[in-house]
Amino acid sequence: MLTRFANPARFMRASGKALPWLGAATALVLIAGLFWSLVVAPPDYQQGETVRIMFIHVPAAWMALSVYLFIAVSSAVALVWRHPLAEIAGQAAAPIGAGFTLVCLATGSLWGRPMWGAWWVWDARLTSVLVLFFLYLGYIALVNAFDDRSRGARAGALLALVGVVNLPIIKFSVDWWNTLHQPASVVRLGGPSIALSMLLPLLVMAAAFMLLFCWLLLLRMRTALNQRKIEALRLHMPAMRGEIGTGRVVPASGPALR
Repeated sequence: MLTRFANPARFMRASGKALPWLGAATALVLIAGLFWSLVVAPPDYQQGETVRIMFIHVPAAWMALSVYLFIAVSSAVALVWRHPLAEIAGQAAAPIGAGFTLVCLATGSLWGRPMWGAWWVWDARLTSVLVLFFLYLGYIALVNAFDDRSRGARAGALLALVGVVNLPIIKFSVDWWNTLHQPASVVRLGGPSIALSMLLPLLVMAAAFMLLFCWLLLLRMRTALNQRKIEALRLHMPAMRGEIGTGRVVPASGPALR
C-alpha cells in the first residue's frame, strides 16, 4: 500500500483530479457552516453573542492538534520506511497547522477578554498551545536550516516526534490542573454536554476546517513536487550542455532548428 501511494507521478494524477472536487466541497461546507454558526445558531444564555467565537476557535484548536499529529506520523513513516511523499506531506502540512494554531490563539484571546477579563493568562492549556505554536515554527525553521535537504528533513522529523508529548498535555491539561478552561464538552464519556443547536454547526465547521486542510495540503504538496522537479532539471542542464558541446548528445529527429 505504501509503495503504491509513494509514486509521485501517481500522486500528481490523483490529486489533480481530486483538487477541483475537494475545493468545491470545502467552499460549500465552509459557507454552510459559517451561515449556520454565525446566523442561525442561538446565542448562549450566559455568554450571549460572544459564544459565536467558539465556532471558529474550537475547530481551529482541533485542527492544530490533528495537523501536528499528522506531521509526526508522516515523520515516522519517512524515517522508518523512507516513504518518498511522507517527508513532503509533513513539511507541506506544517505552515497550515501553524496557521490553525495562530487562529486558535487569536480567537481564544478575543473570547477570553469578555469572559475572563484578560486577553491572556498563563493558563495550562493556553501555555501548552503556545508551546505547540513554537513547535510548529521550530519544525519549519529546522527543516530549512540545512543546505542538505535530507539532513533538515531528518532533524525536523525528530523534533516533530519529540513534540508529540505536548499533545496529551494540551488535551488533559483541564483535568490535570486547575485551569480557567472548562472541561471537555463534546468528546466525553457521558456524551456531549453542549446543546444540539450549537453542536451541529460546530461539527459542520470542524468538517469544513478538515476539508480546507486537505485541499491546502494537496496544493502545497503538488507545488513542492513541481519545485523539486524544476530543481532537478536545473541541475541536469549544465551536464546536458557539456555533453552537447562534446557532440555526445544527438538531437531527436525532426525538422531542422532555425
